[in-house]
Amino acid sequence: MAEAQRGLDGRVALVAGATRGAGRGIAVQLGAQGATVYVTGRSTRGSRSEYDRPETVEETAGLVTAAGGRGIAVVTDHLVPAQVEALVRRIEEEQGRLHLLVNDVWGGERLFEWDSAVWEHDLDKGLRLLRLAVETHAITSHYAAPLLLREPGGLVVEMTDGTAEYNATHYRVSFFYDLAKSAVLRMAFALGHELGPRGATAVALTPGWLRSEMMLDAFGVTEANWRDALDRVPHFGISETPSYVGRAVAALAADPEVARWNGQSLSSGQLARVYGFTDLDGSRPDAWRYLVEVQDPGLPAAPDGYR
Repeated sequence: MAEAQRGLDGRVALVAGATRGAGRGIAVQLGAQGATVYVTGRSTRGSRSEYDRPETVEETAGLVTAAGGRGIAVVTDHLVPAQVEALVRRIEEEQGRLHLLVNDVWGGERLFEWDSAVWEHDLDKGLRLLRLAVETHAITSHYAAPLLLREPGGLVVEMTDGTAEYNATHYRVSFFYDLAKSAVLRMAFALGHELGPRGATAVALTPGWLRSEMMLDAFGVTEANWRDALDRVPHFGISETPSYVGRAVAALAADPEVARWNGQSLSSGQLARVYGFTDLDGSRPDAWRYLVEVQDPGLPAAPDGYR
């Protein structure tokens, strides 16, 4: 019996910043739908980035292949234009096309300072955060967009934290963090104007409270027992796995009418309602609605009605 057709068979994707977290979740879910996925990062088996964590870009590529796609790891520092140019040239030489670009480079977890005013925040860390979160995306889009536009229907996903609606009225962590996340939202808007008339689509996408490797470590739990953290952080019950936002990207990439979202700000919970996918446990967390209706008003944790 022939293998069932998957939604992204024959598609080529680049997930920039796929070593861990949302980037890894996205890459693996694209692989599960049959895509060839180039995954980039700075942490390799031979050398770790300043994060000094065990996850590697080669490991992500292996997970993509194990999920049913083809994972290709390319060690890349997206702050170095020559490296990004070489990456895109390699994709062009090996595949001749690019259907999906996910700009997920972040790298700021150890750089931002909570509730620290701009004059109090470490300036070097703040500026480094902006370079990692904003400049990397611009460099990658600069080099990848021409290849993406070679065939109609291309998609760029700008990964951020927070929807445009939420971030417009909420101070996010600190001056530098707030600026970085807002800039990425605006990137998607601008790219939508530039790509739309040329047959491609750009969107901004945010996960909810993400159970990334670093978040689980911070709470002293694993994915298997993450609910043990609820005694200390009850609102963590609204959290989601990286696979959830990965399925959101896969759904967008497989949608022949994806242009309806061009230039818009989207969330994993929002798209789950539209496309019908779930998180790994079968739930549909809607974190941004939960924040507005429960967490921000200071109400007791009640995530069950939002999953």
